[in-house]
Amino acid sequence: MQSIGVIGAGLMGNGIAHVAALAGYDVILSDVEMARAEAARATIAKNLGRGVTKGVVTQADADAALARIALTTDNAAFADADLVIEAATENEAVKKAIFAGLKLKHGALLATNTSSISITRLAAATDRPDRFTGLHFFNPVPLMTLVEIIPGLATSAATKSAMHEFAARIGKTAIEAADSPAFIVNRILCPMLNEAIFALGDGVGSVVDIDTGLKLGANHPMGPLTLADFVGLDTLLSIMKVMQEATGDPKYRPAPLLVKYVEAGWYGKKSGRGFYDYSGPEPVPTR
Repeated sequence: MQSIGVIGAGLMGNGIAHVAALAGYDVILSDVEMARAEAARATIAKNLGRGVTKGVVTQADADAALARIALTTDNAAFADADLVIEAATENEAVKKAIFAGLKLKHGALLATNTSSISITRLAAATDRPDRFTGLHFFNPVPLMTLVEIIPGLATSAATKSAMHEFAARIGKTAIEAADSPAFIVNRILCPMLNEAIFALGDGVGSVVDIDTGLKLGANHPMGPLTLADFVGLDTLLSIMKVMQEATGDPKYRPAPLLVKYVEAGWYGKKSGRGFYDYSGPEPVPTR
């Protein structure tokens, strides 16, 4: 395996492209607009530069990694890729439309970075369910060392083995999760973030008090509302909806304040406003 395709040049996609290129893979990064793909490569260059400054990567390796990344707006560019990883928006219809339009070589592997959607159901929308897996990375991908490998019902043993080998080569620790709503990490994490938003909406505490309480009282490195902003409130809402619809369990009901913020376009750090305002030099609580 040498050529990696990444569909979607957002936070997750550019992070996946970053670690794959740094590990020596040739990477094709696509997005619907070339300007977004170019912005992603600029972000990768900036992050590689930080690695050079910190001494965790050499300038030569950073330059070589950046040179391995090609940009495209046409998924036909993946025709010869060995592995294609979809990292588009967390929307099942969008993902299925992408898979339906792919023309890959016979032996190519296909993976999705979904954080909650059924792998088996997505695999059924492809022409290779046996060579399809969930490959769930965590943000920011260059810094977070975990990846969840989620086999679908039809995923072959050889495909699982190849995913473990890929994870090891890019320096990640892999865990296997069953194809259950939100898998392992988000099944535990997202309801906690959602409950923090319920607590805020109910007036139990302020943004600062809730975040400080979990940081100091539970020894978390980041408060839940800060983390929700970092994950993306739109992404969190999508995950909670998937969990509620898949299980029918009311404990996964999205907090009304979360719904309201997403309706307002306040998605968190990526939109400049969520539970904090990111327009200034330091984040400021919005409530």
